[in-house]
Amino acid sequence: MSAGPDGPEDRLRRFATIWSRAVFPVTSTSSTRPEFEEQLLPLARRLSEALRARSFDADAGKAVGAALVTAHCTDPEALSRSLDCVDAYLVLYCGTDGDQEDQRARSSRLQHAMAAGFAQTLRERTLAEQEAISAAALKAQGVVAQALHATEARFRAVFEGAAIGIGIADLQGNILQVNGALLRMFGISEQALRSRNVMEWTHPEDAPQTWKLYDELVRGEREHYHVEKAFSRPDGTVLWTNLTVSLLRDADGEPQYQLALMEDTTERRLLNLRLRYEATHDALTGLPNRTFFFERLEKALGAGEGQRFGLCYLDLDGFKTVNDSLGHAAGDRLLVEVADRLQSCATAPGEMVARLGGDEFVALTTGADTEREVDELAARIMNALIAPISVDGRELTVRGSIGIVEGPAGERSPAEVLRSADITMYRAKSAGGNRFELADPEADARAITRHGLTTALPTALDRGEFFIEYQPLVHLGDGSVRGAEALVRWLHPQHGVLGPDRFIPLAEHTGLIVPLGRWVLEQSVRQAREWRERHDDAGPLRINVNLSPCQLTHPGLVQDTVDILERAGVAPNALCLEVTESALIGADDDLLKPLRRLAEMGVDIALDDFGTGYSNLANLRRLPVSVLKLDRSFTQSMQQFPADPVDLKIVEGIVSLAHSLSLAVTVEGVETGAQAEQLRILGCDTAQGWYYARPGPPERLHELALVDATG
Repeated sequence: MSAGPDGPEDRLRRFATIWSRAVFPVTSTSSTRPEFEEQLLPLARRLSEALRARSFDADAGKAVGAALVTAHCTDPEALSRSLDCVDAYLVLYCGTDGDQEDQRARSSRLQHAMAAGFAQTLRERTLAEQEAISAAALKAQGVVAQALHATEARFRAVFEGAAIGIGIADLQGNILQVNGALLRMFGISEQALRSRNVMEWTHPEDAPQTWKLYDELVRGEREHYHVEKAFSRPDGTVLWTNLTVSLLRDADGEPQYQLALMEDTTERRLLNLRLRYEATHDALTGLPNRTFFFERLEKALGAGEGQRFGLCYLDLDGFKTVNDSLGHAAGDRLLVEVADRLQSCATAPGEMVARLGGDEFVALTTGADTEREVDELAARIMNALIAPISVDGRELTVRGSIGIVEGPAGERSPAEVLRSADITMYRAKSAGGNRFELADPEADARAITRHGLTTALPTALDRGEFFIEYQPLVHLGDGSVRGAEALVRWLHPQHGVLGPDRFIPLAEHTGLIVPLGRWVLEQSVRQAREWRERHDDAGPLRINVNLSPCQLTHPGLVQDTVDILERAGVAPNALCLEVTESALIGADDDLLKPLRRLAEMGVDIALDDFGTGYSNLANLRRLPVSVLKLDRSFTQSMQQFPADPVDLKIVEGIVSLAHSLSLAVTVEGVETGAQAEQLRILGCDTAQGWYYARPGPPERLHELALVDATG
């Protein structure tokens, strides 16, 4: 089925038409422009496919660049115009509706690959031509030595008609012959060129081995060499060439002349430098980008003994608010101003600033005394952000959080250093922002462990790595076991058994707490049914299950609970859901509605950690709770004798208030008999703690309940 008038094929054809019109005037081809357009159409299609591919393929760009040479687009202007067309029109006509910035970045990388493919193919073609010329020159050395006229005519045709510069000199460096292409490259007359000696053509950019190779050649120790060499033109500009120098011997094999073949690579070099700059610098701020920064960091970390490095990782505080309220254009102007200020902070030798992306910047310092320098650099950055920035007539206050990593070179990889700086930066942000923090290996290790646990959580439930331990709830009046609290554990493959404090906050952060909480509820209710079936003579045993704030707001909480109870065949009064006091502080009716529905069904609701949330005791009347779980901080002093009279009065008052509201009181953390007795005297109803039993497998509760029933 063909595309419509505005379909992808038509847009591809428009792009090919624009491309052919731009390049055809500088192309050495016998084809007409429409014929040339048909040659470019498959190249345009390949670029379009590479732009929209799932993963970037640089080979596609290289192949297109090589194909341009094959299509006789060998003039550097043809490449320059092609790259301009790709830069201006590829995303416009061949892009998708996706991330435009990502497509423009991919277009830039395709341009770089095209230039590389063009340069490589043109160089191979030129070298082949050079080899042909060199072969002709070697055949013609008899002409130079013996003046054989027939061969000289053949050599002269090659010599004068070649597109590359050719020069012949004696072994003392006196220039004997040059062709027109060489004269045009240097921009001087033949007389002026021949008046120069080869040894005079030195340049500050010469590679160290250039003249060593030359000396070996004129001494007859090598037959040829190839280097990239710069020459100074009379007008002050620089001529860059690919230079091949060959030794010509006489009939007896003695060195006699030197033959130089030069390919002008100046435009290609400038193009490569431009593409290199674009590939290593941020388009918005002009700062070095992530690629360039990693190159510098890798070099700094690979420095010799005694060298150190310091890195400041900066993230702007609240930058998202600027984008959301003023728009991305204003956010971009803010980033440009921040970049300018940061650039002024890192002007000393060995210092640099880069933009990693978004509102994240890094500053690097290197040397032997970076312990002091990196602190000073961070302080300069913080000071540079103090003054407000004017954007669209608004004065914006900018603050930032900085993570600092400093140390000796050679001990860590760039990825490890940046990860440590990133972790430290977020530690500064968590501490309130507008500050800098120094990296702490122990804090890094904890953060890395948290990250590892977070990434492992989603599959841990599927792999059956979670299990539940139960801690009995004991009636303080008669010492009977009335039930147990379900406490989830994670049997991690590397870290062993982890308590809920290690992974529940992570599960809440990732949203996994909902399926995990549902699994805990299901397993616990099933266990409650088994207890009731096996120990019916011991009285009904109730199971207490904790609910996180995330579960409270989940719309399926009530229905999930009903379904689980019905499937297990367990009555609602066998279940008690524990909710922390802090989760219900200031709770509105919408949040309390699910709890009220569950309470009306017969499910007990316990207010856990009571006394830690600083809530108004009068609010207890509006909460659908039937049990108060007193926080252990109120009863710790009762482990000693005599107990703190103030704590006794507080607990006595809470118990009295709870009973007046028809609420039962459970106490956590009971560890001694004296503590249990004191709580019984104060009127508490049930308790749990190590005095009775540590959390354990369900069989342990069977034993305790059996002992209680027969004792």
